Amino acid sequence: GIFHSYDFSPANVHDVNDLNDVKNNFKNCLLIGDRGYISKEFKVDLFNYSKIKLSVAMRKNQHDFVAFSKIKSRIRKRIETALSQLNGEFLIQINLAKTFQGLATRIASKISAFTMIQYLNFFVFKRKINKIKVNLG
Repeated sequence: GIFHSYDFSPANVHDVNDLNDVKNNFKNCLLIGDRGYISKEFKVDLFNYSKIKLSVAMRKNQHDFVAFSKIKSRIRKRIETALSQLNGEFLIQINLAKTFQGLATRIASKISAFTMIQYLNFFVFKRKINKIKVNLG
């Protein structure tokens, strides 16, 4: 997948707190989250405020279990693959920045480089978009 947007939050703050930014910036879309977003209150709040449908893979032993569709599973796998590639190829988790501005700049440059490789793969070289390990020789 291609990155649409990203946000910074402190490590000691749960990701759910970023949902306020999401509901203010997006409308009428599907948001695929992990099990940390499973609360029905979050789903209802997002839908009532911004018409955002929050879809979360449920555990099989939960009440009112609904299976996660194959299409959503593929989309989620694509997202996880992109994040894994950022960590593996661009070492996004290793960052020696001294200031927040330095951190933001380094992460933005790594995401930009990743997106540029995806663009070149798809439009120039006619390869699969997420094939970032390529022997150029």
